[in-house]
Amino acid sequence: MYPEVGFDLDRTLALLRRELDAVGIPYTEQFGRSSLVATVNPEKTHFTIGIRADIDALPMQEAAGREYGSLIDGKMHACGHDAHTAIALATVRRLYEMRDRISCRVKVIFQAAEEYSTSGAKWMVEDGLMEGIDCVVALHCDSSYDVGSVALAPAEQNAVSHGFRLHFFGRCAHVASQHKGVDAIMMAVRAYTSLEMMIAKEIDGRESVVFNIGAIHGGVTNNIVSDSCELFGTLRTHTAATDEMIIGRIKAICEATALSAGGSFTFEEVKYYPVVYNDPTVTARLREAAVQTLGENQVLPKKSRSMGGEDFSYMTQQKPGAMLRLGIRNAACGITAGIHESNFDIDEHALGVGVDLFVQFVLDNMQGIAGLPAVGHTV
Repeated sequence: MYPEVGFDLDRTLALLRRELDAVGIPYTEQFGRSSLVATVNPEKTHFTIGIRADIDALPMQEAAGREYGSLIDGKMHACGHDAHTAIALATVRRLYEMRDRISCRVKVIFQAAEEYSTSGAKWMVEDGLMEGIDCVVALHCDSSYDVGSVALAPAEQNAVSHGFRLHFFGRCAHVASQHKGVDAIMMAVRAYTSLEMMIAKEIDGRESVVFNIGAIHGGVTNNIVSDSCELFGTLRTHTAATDEMIIGRIKAICEATALSAGGSFTFEEVKYYPVVYNDPTVTARLREAAVQTLGENQVLPKKSRSMGGEDFSYMTQQKPGAMLRLGIRNAACGITAGIHESNFDIDEHALGVGVDLFVQFVLDNMQGIAGLPAVGHTV
């Protein structure tokens, strides 16, 4: 009901501190920004399991009519991160209560800014988070699957996600003397059309590519030739090589467009998420825990590789890990909306599923995992 965005998570962090302090679970805020890592059995360093939850919300308006809906205008948990946080918090509390039975160390990671232009996971990794972790697991709410089920698969899970701003600069003039100006909006419109044509005609049809300009900002009023215009876009591909090639073409097309109009152009990268790679060994162990928790019939193969972005990838680049999809759908209750939709919701029975699964994974693997690579996988 009180969603917060990016790194501005004062209320969320206060809740986490309060709950952890009440139980006596030690934690640190030394990694990244507005993030917290709670530890069970800090002295048992021979093998460490990481469990990650993202804790931020989205800057969008929630559909009205729910008694438990967002009370913060223009913000909502439309991606299920509140559920991820609740699951991780309940998991660390249960593990702490049974810590004498657990022969390994567990670090539960509450990470900021997964939905933000700056990756919270990247900052945590750069501060050394993964140096003391041997493997890391996570889950994500998914309305493609019914509550009570989970889905997972090894290898690549999603896309390279690349966010960017295209800035066009011209020269102001009164429209009565528009020949004295250089129209930045015109440059942006020309470039947009050329970029869509490039995606349609220059990319191999066998490649998985999503390109979208989601925002355009330019000008101040109707009788002035605008001297600046910005396009805010995203590119999703399944390989770093395809991403690099398309970004190169975007820059070349925009530069040529600006030059031909007598203006200038700059490219600003605002977000880059690599591909999440599910290590086959960790994925197999996570599947075993899910089967024990839910039964064979409720553990499904992930339907397909997605075009979504996810900064858990920065952690799986450092150490072997895996992310599973947590079923939250309940059509009988009208819970069918996808993530990033204003009426997104979950069947809360999924929360207990996530907790039970994570606890089982720790119990199954607290002696270590044979054959586990020392480092993660870069795609």
